[in-house]
Amino acid sequence: MEAKLVERLEATVARLEALSAGGISASGLPDSEAEVSSDPSILAFDDLMAEYGARFSAAAEKIEGQVLDVTKLVLEAFSVQKKLLIHIKQTQKPDMAGLVEFLKPLNEVILKVNAMTEGRRSDFFNHLKSAGDSLSALAWIAYTGKDCGMSMPIAHVEESWQMAEFYNNKVLVEYRNKDQNHVEWAKALKELYLPGLRDYVKSHYPLGPVWSASGKKPSSAPLKAPPPGAPAPPPPPPASLFSPEPSQPSSSQPKQGMSAVFQAISSGNVSAGLKKVTADMKTKNRTDRTGVVSAGEKETRSSSSSFSKVGPPKLELQMGRKWAVENQTGRKNLVIDDCDAKQSVYIYGCKDSVLQIQGKVNNITIDKCNKMGVVFKDVVAACEVVNCNGVEVQCQGSAPTISVDNTSGCQLYLSKDSLGASITTAKSSEINVLVPTGPDGDWGEHSLPQQCIHVFKDGQFETTPVSHSGA
Repeated sequence: MEAKLVERLEATVARLEALSAGGISASGLPDSEAEVSSDPSILAFDDLMAEYGARFSAAAEKIEGQVLDVTKLVLEAFSVQKKLLIHIKQTQKPDMAGLVEFLKPLNEVILKVNAMTEGRRSDFFNHLKSAGDSLSALAWIAYTGKDCGMSMPIAHVEESWQMAEFYNNKVLVEYRNKDQNHVEWAKALKELYLPGLRDYVKSHYPLGPVWSASGKKPSSAPLKAPPPGAPAPPPPPPASLFSPEPSQPSSSQPKQGMSAVFQAISSGNVSAGLKKVTADMKTKNRTDRTGVVSAGEKETRSSSSSFSKVGPPKLELQMGRKWAVENQTGRKNLVIDDCDAKQSVYIYGCKDSVLQIQGKVNNITIDKCNKMGVVFKDVVAACEVVNCNGVEVQCQGSAPTISVDNTSGCQLYLSKDSLGASITTAKSSEINVLVPTGPDGDWGEHSLPQQCIHVFKDGQFETTPVSHSGA
């Protein structure tokens, strides 16, 4: 540590001497840029990349392919963030439009990474997804105050990594006994953010970036009207990291269900639109109906009944007590962040989606979901999985009770604080529980028995689980 500190001090002294000797430094940068480049926060960012970024890159070079490609983009995003930090020290704080333009280079790199997860599912989908989700941590640089709608920079980095950790853990579990290079890559990715980026932000920007009060004013391109006869501009691009998708207000949606019934009753003209049933329309007088049901009609009825009506997707707080997450399909970024210990979460009919619950809640119920992932911190009462298929549940805090009922395929990830949880299973199969096994973040997998032996002994039945050879 002392030798490293001496080297940094010598480098700083050499730069100061170069500044005092002439107007241009040895690097060819103007005085102001050279001073900013020698700022302690910028030098600390270089140390961050030299320690954690180099380890992350070395692990990716052993794997190559798409993993190496996405690693280069992650490091490119960090390089862009360094340039933005230098720019912040030379520029006055911009308005919202200027801030979006300022963050555009970083956003472009993030969109490149997200594009790699689209289309045909890759063999390294979990690698790509964990790397793409992790880049949202770099948005801490957009924090402008407590009213900006973001968490504090340190908390934002930690929360963003929790979203990426779901897929990062999948990499660790999948390759722990197959290829240690992938395990090293997953660990290096986590260390780049925790403790790497988190400790950097904590040391230098705990309250967000500090813009220059005497710097140059930010330049924002004014909107120009198109010339006459010019074609209309293209539609806006899809929502990116820094522009959350707007939600349609409930007041603009048409009323459904019982609300529509009561509205019709209150209008006073309830029978409007009803048709009069004549004698030939009654069933007993129709000649085209017989008591014999044909085979084709049977098949039509059975096929139509096999499809259940799916309601509209929901993610809302009902009566201030219950979060309803229903009929979500293909949504990987569902988040509930404004919750408390008196509220419950009910997840129903979701497919191929991921929900993150950031905070302590009273109860969590997952019902009739398929290929659903749920990540939560703390639960007061219990987490229940009912009538599901292929779900994954990760507890990052504590959970006194976890129950699995009538479920086929369930992966439970427990933290150190939740190892004392009571797990109850009934009419379920393929239940695996993964627990942390060491300080390096490794996971140990344990399968829960689904078969039991009942023996009548001493006037009562004794039940013991069937032991498997791999246990």
